[in-house]
Amino acid sequence: MNKKIFLIAMSTLVFMSCLNEQPKNQLPEEKIYDNAQNVYINTVATLYAYFGGTNDSQGLQGTYRGVYDYNTFTTDEAMLPTRGGDWFDGGFWQSLYQHKWTPHDVALNNTWNYLFKVVMLCNCSLRNIEEHSGLLTADQKSSYEAEVRAVRAMFYFYLVDMFGRVPVITSDKVPVNEIVQNKRSEVFRFAFNELQKVASMLPNKSSNTDGTYYGHVTRPVAFFLLAKLALNAEVYSDDDWTDGIRPNGSNIFFTVGSHRLNAWQTTMAYCDSITASGYRLASNYADNFKIHNETSPENILTIPMDKVLYPTLYKYLFRSRHYNHGAAIGFGAENGSCATVSTVETFAYGTDSLDARYNLNFFSDTLRVKGAVVRLNNGDALVYKPLEAKLDLTGSAYEKTAGARMKKYEIDLTAYNDGQLQDNDIVLFRYSDVLLMKSEAKMRNNTDGSAELNMVRARVGMPARQATFQNILDERLMELMWEGWRRQDLIRFDLFTSAYDQRTPLENEYTGYTTVFPIPANAIALNPLLTQNPGY
Repeated sequence: MNKKIFLIAMSTLVFMSCLNEQPKNQLPEEKIYDNAQNVYINTVATLYAYFGGTNDSQGLQGTYRGVYDYNTFTTDEAMLPTRGGDWFDGGFWQSLYQHKWTPHDVALNNTWNYLFKVVMLCNCSLRNIEEHSGLLTADQKSSYEAEVRAVRAMFYFYLVDMFGRVPVITSDKVPVNEIVQNKRSEVFRFAFNELQKVASMLPNKSSNTDGTYYGHVTRPVAFFLLAKLALNAEVYSDDDWTDGIRPNGSNIFFTVGSHRLNAWQTTMAYCDSITASGYRLASNYADNFKIHNETSPENILTIPMDKVLYPTLYKYLFRSRHYNHGAAIGFGAENGSCATVSTVETFAYGTDSLDARYNLNFFSDTLRVKGAVVRLNNGDALVYKPLEAKLDLTGSAYEKTAGARMKKYEIDLTAYNDGQLQDNDIVLFRYSDVLLMKSEAKMRNNTDGSAELNMVRARVGMPARQATFQNILDERLMELMWEGWRRQDLIRFDLFTSAYDQRTPLENEYTGYTTVFPIPANAIALNPLLTQNPGY
C-alpha cells in the first residue's frame, strides 16, 4: 500500500462497525463496499492502522504499557527506575522487572483486549469479503482473504507468546459465552498452519519500501513469522510449562513443501526462503533506523511513520531522555528508561573491547548535542552513568542521570509532538534477526552456526566468534537492543525465571509460571469458559 492508501486506512471509521452494532458516523454500506478497491480498503487496509497506536497498550510498538513494554521491561535488557518522585507509577514498572504482575493489572487487560480486538476485526473482514465477493475476481478474493488471515495469525503469534492458552476464534459471530480456551500447542499450530496455507498467496514483495505493498504482511513477513514460530516450537508446544519438562524441538515436525522437517530444520528453511526473497544486511547498521529508512534492504516489516500523514506515535526516545537532553534538541523528555548494568557489560562497556553497536544504541557518559556539552540546571555537565542503574534510584547521587539511554533511532529534528511523531518507520522484523535465528537453529540441530553469527558481527566491524548458545544470546541482545525480543529469547534459553542483573526470582518461580502472563481477570469474568494460567 502506498502512503495515500495507508492514510485512508488510518482515517476510516467504517471498520469499527464490526465491534459496534450502531456506530456513529458510519457511511452507508453501499458506499463503502461499492467496488473492489473499497472492499480492500475497508476490509484489509484498515487492519494496518492497528499495528501502531497513540494510546497506552495500543499497537505492537510505539506506545507504553503494551506488547513492547511487557517484552522489554520484564527482562535483563532494560528497566524504568523510580527516580525520586518520577516513574513510580504505583509500582507498575518495578513489578514488571520483578515479575510481580497479577490478573488484575489494568495494562495487561488492555493489552489482551487490543490483541483480541485485531483478531476480531480480522474475522469481521473475512465475513465482509465473503459477503461482497460478487465485486471481486477469484484472485482478488483469495488474495484479500490470505492477507487478512496472515494478519490474524501474526496477532495469534503475540497471543500464544504472551498468554499461552487463549481462544482460537475464527468468526465474529461467536457469542462470548461460547468461546472456548485452546491449549497452547493448539494455538501455536493454528497460527503456524494459517501462515503456511496463505504464504503462497501473498505477494513476494518487500513490505518496508514505499509503494503498493508498503506496510503490508507480504510473503517474506509470513516466512519470518514461520521461522520465529518454529524456533520457539519447544516453548509454544508445551501445554504444561510449569512441570519442568519441555518437548524436544528435534521431535517436533512440520511439513515444509514435500519435506518433513524438525523444528530447527523448519526454522532454517524459512530463514533461507527470506534470503531467497532478496533481503540482505544493510552495509550500515544505523541506516535501518534513520529518519527515512524505507530504503533499508534489511527491514522486513515496519510500522509506517509520517509525522504529517499518520497519528501513530513512537514514544520511547522521548521516555528515555533526560529533561535537559530533550530541551537541548528542542523537544520535551521524561527522563525514564535506561539499559541495565548487565546489558552495558554485555556490550563490554568500560573495556577496550567495546562493541561497535554500543554508541549506536545508547546515549552514554558526557552528553553532547551538535558538539556542545549539555548542562544540568546547576551548570554541571549532563553525564549519563551506565553502571549506576538501579530499580529504585530515589536519594541516589545519580537519581536523574543513572543509566545509558535509548539512542537507536536517528532523531528527527523536524518531528512533531516532542519528537514522538517522527518520520522513521518503526522496525518490527529485520534480516539480522533471520541470520541469528538460523545460527541458533543450526546449533540446536547439532551443526555449527558460526557463519551466520559472524555475518552479523562483521557488518559492524566486530571480530568473529565461535557460535555457542551464550554467544548467540549475547549477540541477540547487542544486535536487537530496544527492539522488543528479549523476553522471548530469555524464555527460549530457559533464563527468564533465573536471577539476573538486580532481579531475584519470586517464590515458586522456578516452576516457570511467569513465562506466561496471567489471563486477565476481566476476561475470565466475561467468559466463564476461560480458566486461569497455572501459578496465578
